[in-house]
Amino acid sequence: MNIEVKNSIKPVDYLKSMKILEKRVEDVFLNKKKELLWILEHDLVYTAGLSAKDSDLINKKVKVIKTNRGGKYTLHGPGQKVVYFVLNLNKRKKDIRKLITDIEKCIITLLKEYKVKSYPDKKNIGIWTGKKDNSKKIAAIGIRVKKWVAYHGFSLNVSNDLNKYKNIVPCGIKNKGVTSLKALKVKNFQSIDKRIIDNFLNIFH
Repeated sequence: MNIEVKNSIKPVDYLKSMKILEKRVEDVFLNKKKELLWILEHDLVYTAGLSAKDSDLINKKVKVIKTNRGGKYTLHGPGQKVVYFVLNLNKRKKDIRKLITDIEKCIITLLKEYKVKSYPDKKNIGIWTGKKDNSKKIAAIGIRVKKWVAYHGFSLNVSNDLNKYKNIVPCGIKNKGVTSLKALKVKNFQSIDKRIIDNFLNIFH
């Protein structure tokens, strides 16, 4: 499979990125364009997935953008890597569970390179670190599938401001925290974009 890789250096507007993704989904389905891997950052934005509950929005004053991905409330902001993709499952296995498992594997392998032990949680989607009774989320996953083309992706907390999560119940999970590579005392994450690309292509090429 031939995947186009885009890496945006400047922050990309969230709504603009959604329009680009939606257009790409159509083009990939019609075989007009290649599949896509797109790494970027957003300015601070709170988003609500299809199963978001009003009670999970702690600060009612923050502006929230409704999105068509799966999942609940999350946020994106400076210092967080957002990894969008468009993958044509018509030409791969039509298996969403396998897709999510492969994404989890991609993130876990990446974090291992930074000596961070992480794992998925069957009850709570995403990637977690720390002991199970005090686990913290380091990566969120949100997927949508349209005509068997999978898109949206995952976000990885690298050096973002974790205090911003206090405005929401992240992903609807009340009794667990969030963390980042910086909070875990990882310092050398300058080459993280390349490592994300390498790990992703290793699994999905």
